[in-house]
Amino acid sequence: MNVYLTALGCKLNQAEVDDLARRFAHEGHRVVADPAGADWAVVNTCAVTHVAARKSRQLLRQLRRAQPDLRIAVIGCYGETDPTQAAALAGVECVVPNAAKDEVVARVLARMDGAADATVEEPSAPAATHATAGGRTRTFIKIQDGCDNVCTYCVVRLARGAQRSRPPEDVLADVAARVAEGYREVVLTGVHIGAYGRDSAPGAPLPPERGWSLARLVGEVLKSAPPARLRLSSIEPWDLTPDLLALWDDPRLCRHIHLPLQSGCDATLRRMARRYTAAQYRELVVAIRDRIPDVALTTDVIVGFPGETEAEFRQSSALIEELAFSRLHVFRYSPRPGTAAASAPDPVAPSVAQARGRALARLGRESALRYHRRLIGREVTVLFEASREGRERRTWSGLTDTYVRVTAPSADDLHNTLRRVRCEGADASGVWGRIVDEADAGGRH
Repeated sequence: MNVYLTALGCKLNQAEVDDLARRFAHEGHRVVADPAGADWAVVNTCAVTHVAARKSRQLLRQLRRAQPDLRIAVIGCYGETDPTQAAALAGVECVVPNAAKDEVVARVLARMDGAADATVEEPSAPAATHATAGGRTRTFIKIQDGCDNVCTYCVVRLARGAQRSRPPEDVLADVAARVAEGYREVVLTGVHIGAYGRDSAPGAPLPPERGWSLARLVGEVLKSAPPARLRLSSIEPWDLTPDLLALWDDPRLCRHIHLPLQSGCDATLRRMARRYTAAQYRELVVAIRDRIPDVALTTDVIVGFPGETEAEFRQSSALIEELAFSRLHVFRYSPRPGTAAASAPDPVAPSVAQARGRALARLGRESALRYHRRLIGREVTVLFEASREGRERRTWSGLTDTYVRVTAPSADDLHNTLRRVRCEGADASGVWGRIVDEADAGGRH
């Protein structure tokens, strides 16, 4: 059969979809890029905000309209948090909980000629996770799932369950396999990757006495299964330990750290149950920049959290402006069912939250532009991903290790190659320039 796979939200969702693509192909089925030609669709949904949940519903409806005979399996956090609503949507045949994601292929195959009524599936015994792979130049590898933090706004820990790590030998084998397939960049991802090795779930595959940590895992990847580039997804501030920070001496480790802030105001951080103060976050940023020259720091910020006064917002904005992030992801607070903040007093008026969100988005664009302009006149190494045909020339697009989008003209096939580019111009979205070497280039600088 033809299977269409897609994901909304985080890199972890993408990693899981990439894994499903491999599994369906292993069973002899075709993974297609167009839902109109598919028999089945598997949608890895998101529910981190009410907007994400709405987009998940919209996508499910759009897929059904594009292909009226399409049969849909819903997985991911929207399916987990509101399975009955998901199952009621046209075309949805099964909603598989997060605990049973590893059984999705088997459950879809079992229903190929079977039941037509939508069902909310139940998980069986926990199964081990498997390799992930992308269909592009980068591959996403899931190293852990779940979270033990109690951030008052977050529904993901409820949807994903307790922290549990994949065995390191499985991660290393997956990295080696993806490198052998030709992928130049590996991204290690999960819900809370900094908690790797600190498992709490009953029967978790990596007991604490084995002595593993994220720093040890990254060190082993760089030593025994090294890709041209290794990138880490989001790291919580309290997890960026000195032994982990020291690993950035290796030029293969991308100089890009996504370090969630959420708020620059101590009072707001306390209500969010975040484990640092604004001053501690600032000190960490200074230490990172001292340790890693030209590092790109990106972050997440929530506006309109319950109780956020105008003074608190101004305090948060001031810290964000001071720290000069290369990219800023702004989220308007969304009450999620089952979280502590959903019933918190003093909600912020939607119009006020929207205005604050626009102000921070503008600040983020200005900060990104300043970061990108600093690259003008310099040479950077770009891993090229895709091209676009123009009326006069073909233009390629790719990423630096600092996660800056770079475009450059070339008539050659640059897909999945590393090239040196001299930066000639910049805007808030990225940089453009010209290729200055013809051989495949490695390294950072």
